[in-house]
Amino acid sequence: MPFRVFATCDIGDPALNRLRESGYQVEVYPQSDPPPKALIIEKVASGIDGLITTLRDAIDGEIFEAGKGKLKVVAQIAVGFDNINRADANRYKIPFTHTADVLTEATAEFAFFMMGAVARKLWSSEKLVREHRWGAWHPFLPFLGDEVTGKTVAIIGTGRIGLAMIKKCVAMDMNILCYDPAYENHKYIGSIQKLMDMRHQLGIQRQQTTIKYVSFEAALREADFVSVHVPLLRPGESENPTLHLFNEKTLRMMKPSAYLINTSRGPVVDEIALAKAVKQRWIAGAALDVFEKEPLPASSPLRDPEIEDRCRLFHHFASGAVQTRLSPDPGLGMAGRCVQGLIDVLEKNYGGDISKMPYVVNKEAF
Repeated sequence: MPFRVFATCDIGDPALNRLRESGYQVEVYPQSDPPPKALIIEKVASGIDGLITTLRDAIDGEIFEAGKGKLKVVAQIAVGFDNINRADANRYKIPFTHTADVLTEATAEFAFFMMGAVARKLWSSEKLVREHRWGAWHPFLPFLGDEVTGKTVAIIGTGRIGLAMIKKCVAMDMNILCYDPAYENHKYIGSIQKLMDMRHQLGIQRQQTTIKYVSFEAALREADFVSVHVPLLRPGESENPTLHLFNEKTLRMMKPSAYLINTSRGPVVDEIALAKAVKQRWIAGAALDVFEKEPLPASSPLRDPEIEDRCRLFHHFASGAVQTRLSPDPGLGMAGRCVQGLIDVLEKNYGGDISKMPYVVNKEAF
């Protein structure tokens, strides 16, 4: 019998055709909006072997129970898996996979572009032109943006994406402050300092720059830009939870001239506090690609017209590049890695040892 797979979202024919060409029966939910949970339960209960999911799908004990004895793997096309109940997956012995690493550079690149967009007021400038309000050229009117080159950036979370962001900031001659409560990668940071030193010695950059680990408070107080790259950890899940890591107290620690950039997880930032911080000018502005609730509700305070020139809002798009999202190559694309993770489990690669499969998250259950 061929393997049956249901995908809650179209992840692109280049990757899905790998399954079809191997004889898999693949059904794809055709709408752009997520399927109702009842439909996912129905498909799982019908006897599918594999389920391809996105962050929009709530995958929990109810779904695992429906697939009991039949469902063999859940393959998520995302790095994060906040939507998957890990304890339930472990209880039902269902491995789930994710697509870490292949979106590292694309996400860091977008975070860097967001930083420049909000600081240099790109949206405000384009709006001025499109609305036919651009008059005579003037050296500082109607507004000026803030330079990025030579400033200090705080990297909050030095995992894969945080480290990739560091590389990009080096090219802009930035001083870099790092904070990570879980692991400090001093070897990498030491190599970056050597690169900074060499750039200065060779005359590539005029000023000497530095990179170092500091406390969270120091990072906020000293940085011109704060770029967030931490996982979402709720109280009880870690000694250092990140839920609302950025709140009224911590936002007030930032400089009035500083900008907050978030490409990590929406709930890491208290959006009510952030809107207040921008409106009352505790900070200069913010750029967000993720939100506490997605899509961003019409009632969100972040939509306040009073702060629209200083608050850039994007549609969870940081990894949204053609190769990163759609390449069937598991070394290059999320779709390819998602499919490979599913294949590894169903076709019993790695000798059928799930704990050795590179894209499986909950190895502890096996």
